[in-house]
Amino acid sequence: MDAVVVRNLSKSFGNGALRRDALKNISLQIPARSMTALIGPDGAGKTTLLRLLAGILTPVADEVRVLGHPLPKEALALQSKIGYMPQRFGLYEDLTVEENLTLFADLHNIPSRMREGRFAELLTMTALGSFRKRQAGQLSGGMKQKLGLACTLIHPPQLLLLDEASVGVDPISRRELWSIIYQQVANQNVTVLLSTAYMDEAERCDHVIMLHEGEILAQGNPGQLATPLQGHAFVLENVLTTPRNLQAQIAQLPGVVDTVIQGDGLRIVMQQPVPLELPKNLTAYGIPKPVPARLEDAFVSLLFSRTVRHPILLPPQRDTTGDHAAVVVVKDLFRYFGTFAAVKDVSFSVRKGEIFGLLGANGAGKSTTFRMLCGLLPSSSGTLRVAGVDLRTASDAARAHIGYVSQKFSLYGALSVLQNLSFFAAAYGLDNQRKKDRMAWALEEMELKSYTAMNAGELPLGYKQRLALACALMHEPSILFLDEPTSGVDPLARREFWARVNALAEGGTTCLVTTHFMEEAEYCDHLVLMSLGEILAQGTPEEIKDKVRSKDHPRPSMEDAFISLIEEHEQTSRRAS
Repeated sequence: MDAVVVRNLSKSFGNGALRRDALKNISLQIPARSMTALIGPDGAGKTTLLRLLAGILTPVADEVRVLGHPLPKEALALQSKIGYMPQRFGLYEDLTVEENLTLFADLHNIPSRMREGRFAELLTMTALGSFRKRQAGQLSGGMKQKLGLACTLIHPPQLLLLDEASVGVDPISRRELWSIIYQQVANQNVTVLLSTAYMDEAERCDHVIMLHEGEILAQGNPGQLATPLQGHAFVLENVLTTPRNLQAQIAQLPGVVDTVIQGDGLRIVMQQPVPLELPKNLTAYGIPKPVPARLEDAFVSLLFSRTVRHPILLPPQRDTTGDHAAVVVVKDLFRYFGTFAAVKDVSFSVRKGEIFGLLGANGAGKSTTFRMLCGLLPSSSGTLRVAGVDLRTASDAARAHIGYVSQKFSLYGALSVLQNLSFFAAAYGLDNQRKKDRMAWALEEMELKSYTAMNAGELPLGYKQRLALACALMHEPSILFLDEPTSGVDPLARREFWARVNALAEGGTTCLVTTHFMEEAEYCDHLVLMSLGEILAQGTPEEIKDKVRSKDHPRPSMEDAFISLIEEHEQTSRRAS
């Protein structure tokens, strides 16, 4: 039996010249008690489809049937049978964990006699039992997502709709969320339909539907979608130079669809099933070896011919004199909130032109450290020097050298792209001609010309990211802070973003970044791994992975290292307390 049946479904928004087709005549079937992933670039129609199936939007279709109920005719009867968790789940941050659960129990008319048992079950499942009386606003990002999922499950659903449920959470929290989802399918016979930007999550599902511009490009199980790419994927290992430099060169070669950094080498996907022939100046790096194709290869390849891609080239060789000088110095840094130490005795330094990564679980102190370095939050004690300026005594002078892209979209949603650029150019004190030059640069470099009149809040997520980066770079800062800048962004947009960051670093801009995508950590020259407010490891990506390398696990991934080191540290801390 199918839990969802859709035939010739369309949905548009706006009228006249502003009309936009979000979904175009799509058909699909989702078997009961299965897990199906929706993948696709920003604006593909994933959220619209989920909202239609949840009965929030009215469909135009030959047939939309969910759990046997025709939509929109029986949308009300369906509400008690589905659980829907949107991208921005509406927790009440001033309420405790228990009070949030109580509120959603009231909304779903859960009888009082059944509540305590259901609360206990959900709190055990999400490991939030010891945080029952804590305000939701004081939880880490991963805990908030787990609480949001618990609220969604307060009335046991037959169909669970999840829109980017794991966005913005660290690998450990992501693993915990997936454990809960698996339990629902295995033990409660729940059907799950989820959208995700993580291809490894989609690979865990029974079925995958790939959307692009409102149409279904492909659907099937993950293996079926990857099969056409067998023979197209290769790995170039043990690259002795900085892998990102070689990546930029190989990406421009004929027939190359995709290049990503993988460990100490590169993963390369070709348009045709033929080995990559390196030009003479690159043959010293070895011969690419064939490897099995994966779902992400299919995703990138299917979109390759449908997307206009503008090459982002590295700048000419720059003068590296002075690159060994530290432009960011952090020493003995502490930050207290009341008696709670969010950052404890943190020390590190960052050199000019370096990509420096700050990793850690939600609540580890990364964003707090970032905000202190940007002058947005005072430190409790310690040394903070940015571009030679002491942040404790001259934060305004330091900020003139800094660009900052925040974790959450922080531009003015009611202003157009052009108005946002103009505002930030003026805020940074650019004179008339320089302001015009930098705005023209931003529109050209970030490919925003087609969106100048659109309000920033209406942009697809990938273009919001481009605009945020453009605004942060208007005054040509020497240091760029990027706080989880690719959170929720699809793989293609992440690749474009990192191509730009690589080009900035090669041009001499120092880039500090936090991320929950562990493959992005491979782009960094140096990493610091934080847990519970303190540093537990630092070094190059390979040096971090060396800490968990063993005979049984000779090639650990960055995610393996992240999970192993942090879990060991947290267990040690709990035993000591």
